Amino acid sequence: MEQVFENRINLEGLKETADKLRAEIGKVVIGQVEMINQILVAILTGGHVLIEGVPGVAKTLTAKLTAKAISADFSRIQFTPDLMPSDVIGTTIYNMKTSEFEYKKGPIFANIILIDEINRSPAKTQAALFEAMEERQVTVDGKTYFLEEPFVVFATQNPVEQEGTYRLPEAQLDRFLFKIVVDYPTLEEEITILDNNHERKGGKEIDAVEAFLTKQQIIDYREKVKNIHIDENLRKYIAQIIGKTRNNNSLFLGASPRASISIMTASKALAAINGRDFVKPEDIKTTAFPVLRHRLILSPEKEMEGITTEQVIKQIINSVEVPR
Repeated sequence: MEQVFENRINLEGLKETADKLRAEIGKVVIGQVEMINQILVAILTGGHVLIEGVPGVAKTLTAKLTAKAISADFSRIQFTPDLMPSDVIGTTIYNMKTSEFEYKKGPIFANIILIDEINRSPAKTQAALFEAMEERQVTVDGKTYFLEEPFVVFATQNPVEQEGTYRLPEAQLDRFLFKIVVDYPTLEEEITILDNNHERKGGKEIDAVEAFLTKQQIIDYREKVKNIHIDENLRKYIAQIIGKTRNNNSLFLGASPRASISIMTASKALAAINGRDFVKPEDIKTTAFPVLRHRLILSPEKEMEGITTEQVIKQIINSVEVPR
């Protein structure tokens, strides 16, 4: 007989909201269950997400649908080689009427930011995001402007087309909670996509989703996620996994303490959207892959052998004893 646990934290509203968000996005985005779950986790932890996939697999659409479901300010920034930092964070302009300089805010001042093709802009423009993503603030001409919560960045990149792209620096990659890799749909999912598109008869996909979640609800749910219980043995389990990335012959660069915290916070959120007020080892195993895949750098030898980061993460997780 399966044991039934009674939650110490009331997660009913949070789980219902998570289920509804999955259902709303699932009206349009077919099959990408893992991506939608990870986006949900990111929203509930205040983490940023890097979404990688070939064109046409609903990366941008998913971000737009998520923003539509939340009654929050949405901003889209198309990164291009000629984009300047001031195009992202804003700039100070001279007001002829008042004879004073005024700060004109950039598109980064919104709740949900979609950055399309983040690797299309040079390092100085990417660096403009550092302070905003980590500290939720922007400093221009010595003055600091705070960003309103919730603040989540969704950034997309194309893994195939390398011409005219710039590699994201490790310091910036580390600021993303997750890297989500989006695969092609299965045959059955592709047929459903065609059927749905045919039935819409030219109607906009974005109109299929209704706003039902407020900014204040997200802030309240985040407080509940912080109080999700994680046993001491599980915290040690996370530390052991991260420790093994730092002395692994297959890796040139291991994970930072920020990765440990990311796995812990993401595991709490994953437990919460599944209606649990405690973390299980499975939550840690599930979140370890999207947390680590963009933070680890393979050694040149292993890269030449065709070993993937995913394989190394799996090997590390399998080598650490699961707490009982």
